[in-house]
Amino acid sequence: MTEVRSFLGLTRYYRRFVIDFSKIASPLANLLKKTTKFEWSDQWEEAFQELKRFLTTARILTLPEEGKEYTIYSDASKNGLGCVLMQDDMVIA
Repeated sequence: MTEVRSFLGLTRYYRRFVIDFSKIASPLANLLKKTTKFEWSDQWEEAFQELKRFLTTARILTLPEEGKEYTIYSDASKNGLGCVLMQDDMVIA
């Protein structure tokens, strides 16, 4: 159980670079609830493998190029606002 918690802690740092991170990680997060019996299943394995794939293939930050178009992904809630600035599918900030 502590290994799952540690893995989710690592992946949460990169969540701003992963579209739909919360949807992908939710099965693993639900596994940490006290009311959930810890039994590893295909659902949790799939979420683990997908997050692992994002970590190993994550694009690094790049410098913007003048004259190219930007894309902004944003998400807001009562608690905060988050944005990712991209150019040519590469994360700028």
